Order: sequence, then C-alpha cells, then structure tokens
Amino acid sequence: MPEPIHLTDDNFQAEVLNSDKPVLVDFWAAWCGPCRMIAPVIEELARDYAGKAKIGKLDVDNNQRVAMQYGIRSIPSLLIFKDGKVVDQIIGAVPKSHITAKLDAVTAN
Repeated sequence: MPEPIHLTDDNFQAEVLNSDKPVLVDFWAAWCGPCRMIAPVIEELARDYAGKAKIGKLDVDNNQRVAMQYGIRSIPSLLIFKDGKVVDQIIGAVPKSHITAKLDAVTAN
C-alpha cells in the first residue's frame, strides 16, 4: 500500500523538485497537534493519488534547510509542487476535501 514519502533535506531535490508528477509536501513536526490530526488524511492521499501525484512528509525539526528555504513558519503547511515550483499552499489542518480540490486542480492538467 502506498505510503507518504519520507522527505529530507538530502532527497528533496530528487523526490520533489525533479519529480515528473505533482508533489504534495506536508511540513510537520512530532510535537504539533494539528499535524497529528491531518496525518491520517495525508496517508489516505498517498493511496488515493498513487500514480497521479507523490505525497511526502518533511519533519521540519530534522530538515530545517528545506523548511527555511520555503519560509515555513506555521505547521502543518502543505505545499503543492509542479515542475519544481510551488503552485499552491495550504496552512493548518483543513478538511480532506479542501486538499483534494487543490490536488485535483494540478493533477488534471
């Protein structure tokens, strides 16, 4: 069963920026309550979008370079990348339908 990709400062370029598919990146931390609330949704999205988009999680405590590069100040922050660029952003724990609407917009093209 597809799982979210474990993203790090080291594999971010290869997995996200060089991806041939859109990528949803969940910037999170273990101590963040709202991050834990949306974790099951992120796992469902990894299954729902298998083959259409990549779903990844980046722990901001352990991978501060990428988090700083994208100006992540509040978590959870979900960034959607396409062709190596941020095309959309969601901040906070939001309903799954809100995330799927944004993902569908980039995977449809």
